[in-house]
Parts: sequence; structure tokens; C-alpha cells
Amino acid sequence: MTGSATEPARPQSRAEFEALYARLRTPPAGKAAAAPGGRGALATITPDTVRAAAAEVRTGRTVTLASPIETAPAPDNPHPAGHRLTSPPEAEAEGAGLHFATDHFGMDVHGDAQSHLDALCHVVYGGTLHGGIPATTVTADGASALSVELARDGIVGRGVLFDIPRLRGVPWLEPGDHVTADDLRAAEDAQRVRVGAGDILLVRVGHRRRRIETGPWDAARARAGLHPEAVEFLAERQVAVLGGDGNNDTAPSPTEGVDFPVHVLAIHALGIHLMDYLQFEDLAPLCEQEGRWSFLCVVAPLRLPAATGSPVNPIAIL
Repeated sequence: MTGSATEPARPQSRAEFEALYARLRTPPAGKAAAAPGGRGALATITPDTVRAAAAEVRTGRTVTLASPIETAPAPDNPHPAGHRLTSPPEAEAEGAGLHFATDHFGMDVHGDAQSHLDALCHVVYGGTLHGGIPATTVTADGASALSVELARDGIVGRGVLFDIPRLRGVPWLEPGDHVTADDLRAAEDAQRVRVGAGDILLVRVGHRRRRIETGPWDAARARAGLHPEAVEFLAERQVAVLGGDGNNDTAPSPTEGVDFPVHVLAIHALGIHLMDYLQFEDLAPLCEQEGRWSFLCVVAPLRLPAATGSPVNPIAIL
């Protein structure tokens, strides 16, 4: 079984997108607009939601949600991470006394292969960042507002995994396929879990499994992801963070004139941090085995005060 695509993503006109964007930017009745420079949707994570998330720990099993960092070029990774030993131990192997092996590491944070967190300053739309902050706050020297430093204390909450290929009875969604709001609601029913305020929602499309079994491809041109209209589900449920095993956006984009509509709607309109190119091939079998799809999730981005994102290794604790 190789997985089969459903019908192509329903095209979305620019006018439809702009109407959805405006709707998502407008706070619900009785709710104040987010203050410029605030923490965005991370504000939905409170001490109470963290304590409730800690109660999800039952077996104490831990599992990584990150893909291994890759240092070799591939169709989806033309600028791989660089890693070298700056003091190889063999250079001092014959010397007496104490020696240290040391490393140098660097990476393109927002590539199509490495697991990373997108900060709220990552998306510029209409000349602004989330909350109307001017795009000029992001310069060659870094971001002076909405950088990944907003998450310096970590992101800790209840994680919920929606396994869309499992829902559809396929190993993965084919590139170009999309996850709709109806898919998200159907996954809730099938997995007997409901997403709520402050949750870290993780949506599996099977990108990593397909890459492992069929080899890398140019994911910038073709990948499965969420349909823009599915972002309304995130707003309704007050999701704090969205993570996917792809880019979260479908390619080609179903939206006229906007290549990354989910990024614009989630990050720019709603202030939701995104995690791209995670992997759920270790987590999904454990959830299946334990018969539950929620768990404590801990995300600890690097302290990069002016950065637009960070490498990340989220941990699920069951």
C-alpha cells in the first residue's frame, strides 16, 4: 500500500483568503485584542493548563518528536546542516593527560528537512508582523520583536496527536493532498480526544515515513499539509502551538497568490508558533499501544534572542 491522494485541494481565491484572514484576526466577541509585542497564542498556556498537562503522564515513557539533523545534501535539503569536530580526539591520541573533543555546528533553520520552531517574527505579511508590528523590526542584525526568545522559558502543555493517514487507512498522504477541518474533527471522534485551549496540536500526514520509504524529494514543490480553511479549527479551539511532520502548508498552495497560507493565518493572524518537519513515527505506535493520543509535551527552543526560529527537539511524555 503506497497511500493515495484524495481530490486536489479546493482552490481558494485571494478574496476568500483575505476574508478568512480578516475573520481570524478579529477577536471573538467579549475578548480583547492581543497586545502588540505579546506572546501570541502562547498566552493560552497557563499554570493551570500546565498542571493539567502534567496529569497526562501515566507510564513515564518519553519519545522524541524531532527528525535527526542531516548533514548531507538531498533534494529537500540543498543546504544541509554543517557539523565538524574542531578538536578531533585522534589528534591528541598519543599525547598524555586530559583532552577534549569539541564541535562546531550550524544550520539553515527554516529548511525543508530539519525539525524547527517558527517564531512569530518569521512571517511578514502586508508589511507587518503579528499584531501589526512593523516588519522593519526585523533587520540583518535580527528581530527586535516577536523573536524566538518569547519561548525562552519553554513551551509545556498537553500534546494531542492527530494521525490523519491512520484515519484514512493509508500509510501517508501523498504530496499535494491536504488536511481539512473535517479531517481534524473526524480524527477527534476516531481517537476519542478533544482539543482545547492551550493544547499543542500535532498533525501527522506521514511525510517522514514517505521520505524514509521512498527517499527524499523536493518538498518545496510538493508536500501534504493543512488546507487554509482548517486554521479556523485552531482558532475555535484556541490552540497554543501547531506542529506537523511536513511544513504544515500544502504545496502547491491552494490559495491564489499566497504560497504559505497556513503560515500566514496561523503565525501572522493568530500568533500561533509553528513546528515544521517533526516526525511522529516513534510516537504514533506508542499512542496506539496505550490507546490514547494525548500526553505531556515539552518544547525547549535554544536561547536565540533575535532569531526567527530555532532547531527543536520536542519530547512527548506518556
